[in-house]
Amino acid sequence: MKQVLIIEDDNNIAELERDYLQLNGYKVDIEQDGLSGLKKALLGIYDVIVVDLMLPSKDGYEIVKEVRDKFEIPIIIVSAKNDDIDKIRGLGFGADDYLTKPFSPAELVARIRSHIIRYERLSGKKSATGIISHKAIEIRTHSHKVFVNGKEVILTTKEYELLVFLASNPNIVFSKDQLFNTIWAEDYCGDTATVAVHIQKIRKKIEKDSGSPEYIETIWGTGYRFNS
Repeated sequence: MKQVLIIEDDNNIAELERDYLQLNGYKVDIEQDGLSGLKKALLGIYDVIVVDLMLPSKDGYEIVKEVRDKFEIPIIIVSAKNDDIDKIRGLGFGADDYLTKPFSPAELVARIRSHIIRYERLSGKKSATGIISHKAIEIRTHSHKVFVNGKEVILTTKEYELLVFLASNPNIVFSKDQLFNTIWAEDYCGDTATVAVHIQKIRKKIEKDSGSPEYIETIWGTGYRFNS
């Protein structure tokens, strides 16, 4: 049974979220104080964290940042603050999603389910140490950092997710459709052309020669393969 931690100081909202999640087969804990919520989140026993921004003792931004520093689990912000700057800041600290109150509890359940599926797809074959290593590349999944020959390279969120997925499944050919459906399809209105664009950007950052890649190989007419 998947476990969800709700950090929310409005008891009515927290209980409504809990009831819908329990009806859908989740085990749910509630914390109404930011500090106690963070302590529980850092136990490492939860599959998803749902956190409000305006909390007593410690705000949601700080909670997101501290949890993200230690874990890659999905974090969903729910807040009455609907300005773009709040959303950008929350996502920038490492949240995976942002829901503005009021929202449908059924939508929260759907998003939680979606993020768990995506997280399990991306992390299912990760090293227990939190490190994926191939030749000169080292991906530290706990800190979201990538190093090539010991030097850190900076990737966007989608570049990182795509690289982690490929590197976690080496020597397997994935079509553009498969990669698009894994990384983008649930929250992106574009098409599979974005896969090729992101592959090119990743190559420029991790390959010695992006025109003759060592790691991410194009299998013409089929897709891409990460060579270990």
